[in-house]
Amino acid sequence: MSKPISQRIRLLVFYRAKGCCEYCMFPASHCAHTFAAEHIIPLFKGGSNAFLNLALACWWCNSHKWSKTEAIDPVSQIVVSLFHPRQDDWKEHFAWSEDFTRILGLTPKGRATIGALQLNAENMVNLRKALVSIDVFPAEHSM
Repeated sequence: MSKPISQRIRLLVFYRAKGCCEYCMFPASHCAHTFAAEHIIPLFKGGSNAFLNLALACWWCNSHKWSKTEAIDPVSQIVVSLFHPRQDDWKEHFAWSEDFTRILGLTPKGRATIGALQLNAENMVNLRKALVSIDVFPAEHSM
């Protein structure tokens, strides 16, 4: 059994991510739920509590990713790895719609991640609309 993730490591994960979910870029400052230090590679698949295997994830992304590490690209129908925040560049795999409410997949990995984590579910799009309307979304580093 692995040791729990320390509060210090959780805080470092939060600061490295600049307080935003590393999958959907939602800001922790505007979420009622606590963000998680999510295991990119789950423990049962050989991952660890190491700092480099942890990503800051909002409640939505964390609950949909759970133990997934791959999914089907809806365009090619090929199984591909999900976006890996430590190895992949977000802007290479994703872009924002013109109104910043939807995440667009630029690659098979991006499209598969959007589908697996349901990044454009109606409730998430509506939350982004609300934040855009008060000029707090998206964060500078996610544009």
